Amino acid sequence: MASTKSDNETRHARFPLPNPPPEGEGANESLREFHVKPRCVWAGNDSLYQVYHDCEWGVPLHDDQRLFEFLVLECAQAGLSWITILRKRENYRAAFDNFDATRIARYGADKIESLLQDAGIVRNRLKIESTVTNAQKFLDVRDEFGSFAKFAWQFVGGAPKQNTWRSHADVPASTRESDMMSKELKRRGFKFVGTTICYAQMQATGMVNDHTTNCFRHAELSDKK
Repeated sequence: MASTKSDNETRHARFPLPNPPPEGEGANESLREFHVKPRCVWAGNDSLYQVYHDCEWGVPLHDDQRLFEFLVLECAQAGLSWITILRKRENYRAAFDNFDATRIARYGADKIESLLQDAGIVRNRLKIESTVTNAQKFLDVRDEFGSFAKFAWQFVGGAPKQNTWRSHADVPASTRESDMMSKELKRRGFKFVGTTICYAQMQATGMVNDHTTNCFRHAELSDKK
């Protein structure tokens, strides 16, 4: 059944504004302040992108299910824009059992064929099959290390790497750390985990603070662990 919520209602339900503007007097001013905050240039003017940038991107994550969610989404994004995947995120959540790796690991041929008919996600057989494979390998890593977070965070020494990029052009697409993470994930049988995808995962989940120094979130995240 199609949702009756507007795009903005759906976005803000999932990504509430850091300081929701008051209703009535002063609301317009608060919204204006939200939209003019100094951000990383990639956040642009799209409210979905801006709220994702302000509330999620670069915030250190240690919850395994959330880390797996980003792994699924980053793999789906390969060759596409991130905003395309963000707009499909809730469709992915519904299609892939709320990113439950245990359930996804058991998907068989019938479920994969069903997913290939789902217009709400990227209908690419290799990506869908890789998501199932990655769920299986994810569970193996979790069993070995106690948590996937413990495995992932070892590549940055267990704490966020604080970078000081002055402009978006300075931010690398990959690093030595993402090279190492990619190599190890591939060795363990993960798919769609090249070094660029791994670095995007590191950025999104706060393993590195890649907000540019002129962005208001850089300072706010500088002491997060």
